[in-house]
This record gives sequence, structure tokens and C-alpha cells, in this order.
Amino acid sequence: MVNTDIPKHYTASPSSFGGTPQLTINHDVTVDLDSANAFEGPEKLLEVWFSASPATLPASMPQNGLKVVPSELWKDMLDLVNCKVLSVIESDNVDAYLLSESSMFVFPHKLILKTCGTTTLLAGLPRILEIAATAAGFPHISPTGTHPQWVPTAASPYRVFYSRKNFLFPDRQHGPHRSWRDEVKTLDGLFVGGSAYMIGKMNGEHWYLYLTEPNTRLTPPASPSRADTETKVLELPTVSRAARGGHAPADTLDDETLEVLMTDLDGDNAKQFYLDHASAVAEGRYFQRSREARRDAANYLATINGHDSGRLALNGNGHTGNNHRSQDAVDIFSNTSSENGEFSSDEDDSFPEELTTEGHALGTVVSESCGLADVYPPSRYPDARVDAYLFTPCGFSANGVIPAPDASNSGKATHYFTVHVTPEPHCSYASFESNVPSRQTGRETAEVIEQVVNIFKPGRFSVTLFETKPSVEDANGDLDLLAEIKAIERQAARKSMRMDNVRGYRRVERIVHDLDGYDLVFRYYERHDWKGGAPRLGEAAF
Repeated sequence: MVNTDIPKHYTASPSSFGGTPQLTINHDVTVDLDSANAFEGPEKLLEVWFSASPATLPASMPQNGLKVVPSELWKDMLDLVNCKVLSVIESDNVDAYLLSESSMFVFPHKLILKTCGTTTLLAGLPRILEIAATAAGFPHISPTGTHPQWVPTAASPYRVFYSRKNFLFPDRQHGPHRSWRDEVKTLDGLFVGGSAYMIGKMNGEHWYLYLTEPNTRLTPPASPSRADTETKVLELPTVSRAARGGHAPADTLDDETLEVLMTDLDGDNAKQFYLDHASAVAEGRYFQRSREARRDAANYLATINGHDSGRLALNGNGHTGNNHRSQDAVDIFSNTSSENGEFSSDEDDSFPEELTTEGHALGTVVSESCGLADVYPPSRYPDARVDAYLFTPCGFSANGVIPAPDASNSGKATHYFTVHVTPEPHCSYASFESNVPSRQTGRETAEVIEQVVNIFKPGRFSVTLFETKPSVEDANGDLDLLAEIKAIERQAARKSMRMDNVRGYRRVERIVHDLDGYDLVFRYYERHDWKGGAPRLGEAAF
């Protein structure tokens, strides 16, 4: 068989082939998508944890937790957010939804929802809590006579995290997303004891974070005396967790999330994410592989017929290059059908329509050609699946589901990464997010950052690394565990130093903060030759 990588009449991403995870494409939604008006690249990111880990789900619940929820219920919730499902990668441990505006990941114990543009993410949060209670069976409260009529049945989450970069066009946002203050007020209306932070410069690149304490309580009916949560500005390292007397929850010690948020993309690199450019790349590769396949077939057939393959130079019609055919010359395609595209010339080959229009086929081409597919390479992660989509006239989204390569050491852990690109010059932006632990990749976090940054060559970018780490208190006097914790701390210090030096960039800012159970490091970089001036800020700090 001739392998041209992308078959004719192509309708599915390569991630759909071969076992699980499996891909499902929503063809109705993918018709006539157009990213021409996609302007706000920076995403809103929500994580709702209903348990510390899959192993700590309530005993009365199904083992799959949130994964038992029918996809139709999630789609109804996403209608409130104003986005649609394009396709889904289903696996044993996580379902990855590629959306018209970014991504959603459903684990047994938590849901991650990331949306860009003018989506109303927080409008879907009450519905998420309701679905977790009524469809997944998590512990919950029900409306009573003391609650307003609009309060639904709601599951009590373990923890909630909401974050985003400063918007470029906040005046175009809807609902509570017009300002950070309104977003905090909305979250306070749902949860007790939340904390709000602004990390970075008020007059520069900054990042917002809202999080709740472990075992989050839902907010009771509002009272006139209740004050809004104050947003804390983090500009200097704060006290350590040990000094504060807290420690990381035992079940979340391996939680690590890396975000790389890039603006002012290099023009040549941004071209990779335009449909016309991607189609041209696909066409070149398609016909090159067709020619290579015909040549390989000629050599193979000549070998089995006892002829010298070196004498069988093929012309475009599938015949030998010798105009005067000798007795030794063989027309190896004389018995093939002219309708068989495997042995046709470039002129006869029909270039697949799927490689000229937006969709998963060109998304896969871009994922491979730009280098994203190599961040977590198949050689190390043979069971990984990537679901990518290229929009019209430009724009790109991809989800990756990354099972641990060594199940004996990592159990059934499955991680994810997600990438979203808005390449237009006036608002160029790209994001990369991953929770694949650095210990699993065999590389330092700084290497992953450099690889991602080199794909886009942004003028500036910020990095947030959110991870749990054991503290001395976690050892409880165990000397072996104490020694291991000290070794982890030394390794973290070395990793931190390495991340300060990303080739081609200068680190402008670094902010370290110890949150309850998590360490958060925010870094901001600018390219050495960048002459773009001050960051384009469309949003005041609060």
C-alpha cells in the first residue's frame, strides 16, 4: 500500500486511529466556522476539583466520577458559556473536548474549562456544580426555603481555581468578565473564603488568580454586611509554607500546571497558523510523498521481477524514462488501473478537499509541521493522542491526551496539554498549557518552555508554574522521607535557576508565592531584539 499519511475522503484526525483514546468529531458544528472576528486571545481558565484525586472519590460514587456525565449535559452547559464542542478524545482517565473557543478536560475528580474570545465562562459555573451533584452524584446541597429561587442543587467542590491574563479588549467582554472586580464578586457569590490575587505589574503584564481553600464551602444567602474579597497584589516573595504552618494535601502532591502565555508573535512564525499557508504546506507534502511512494513501488516491483531498480527511472506517466524501450525495459504500471490513485502522476492525483479547508486534517498538518507534535514525541509517548483544528482564515487549537509512558511507576495517570493561537498581527497571541509532570518528561521545565517559545518567537511572554510540593511537616519525623523532601527542594531550586535563562530572552520579572498547598512562580520575559515598546494593556489592574 502507498502511505500518503492523509487518506482521500479524510474526515477524522489521526488521533482517531488505533485503540483508545478515541476521537469523536461534531461535524455539524465544524461547518463554516470562521475565526476572522476572533480578537481576544487571552483565555479565562477555570478548574473545579470535587475531590483531591481520583483515589479519594466518595465511596458511594461511580469510579469514573465526572466521566459518567453524558456529553449532552456538558454541551448544554457550554451553551451558557457561548461555545460549542468540535470534537472529543475519550480515554479511560480523561475526556478532552476541543471547543470552538479553546478546550475542556473532564477527569473523574475535576473539570478544567478554558475559553477565549468573549465567552462567558463563569456563567457556566453554577451549572457545573449542579451537574456534578445530579448527574455524577457528588455530595451536594439542595435549595431550601431560605435560599433564593435561582440557586440550584449544587455539589460542594474540594477546591476551585480561576485565572486569566489581563485582557487586550476588556470593553468587548460580556457579563462578569468586563472587569476582574466583577469576576471576583461573582465567585464570592458562590464560595466562602476565596482569595483573589493580582500577580505582576499594575502598569505592565499581569495575571489574575482566584482560589478557594481545601474543602470549599458554598456561599450562604447574601447578607448586606458581607464584604467583597480584596484582591492582593503580589510583587515580592511571601513567607514560606513552613513558616505559615501549612502543608500540601497528601493526595495532590503530584499536581503541576505550566502555562506559557505569548504575545506579539513573530510574523513569519505566525504564518504557520493561516489556512492558505497550511494548505500549501500540505499540498507540497502530499505530492512529495506520492512521488516517493511511486518510486518505492517501482523499485520493489523491479526487485521481485529480477530487474535492476536503478534502470527504472519513472516519468510522470508511470513509465521508464527511456523513450526507446528495450527488451529489458519494463512498464511496471502496465497492469494497474488508471483509476488507482496509488500509482498516478501528480497531474492525475486529486488533492484532498480536506487539505484545502479548515478542520482537523489541516490542524494535524500544522501540529506536525510547526513542531507542536514533538513537544511530547510519540517515541516517548506512543499512546498519546493529539486532536488539532485549523480555523478560517486563521487560528489554531489543539488538545493532547498524554498517558504516562511507564504505567508501572505512574499507575494509570493520564495528563494533557492544550494550545491555542490567534495569529493576527494586531492581536497576536498563543498559549500553551500542560500538566505533564517534569519528572515524567525526562527534561527540565525550561527545555519545554524553550521548545514551545521557539515555535512562535513571541516578542514577550509570561510563564506561570503552579505545583504542589511536600514540606518538612509532611515527613512527620520520617528521616527517609525528610531526606527525599530536602532533595526535592534542592532540585526545585536548580530548576528555578534554569528557568530564569531562556535562550534569546531576558527575564524581566520573577514573583514567587506560597499559596495554601501550592507553590506559584510567575515570570515575564522579553526577546533580546524586541523593539515593540510597552505591553499593550487594554485593562486597568482592578
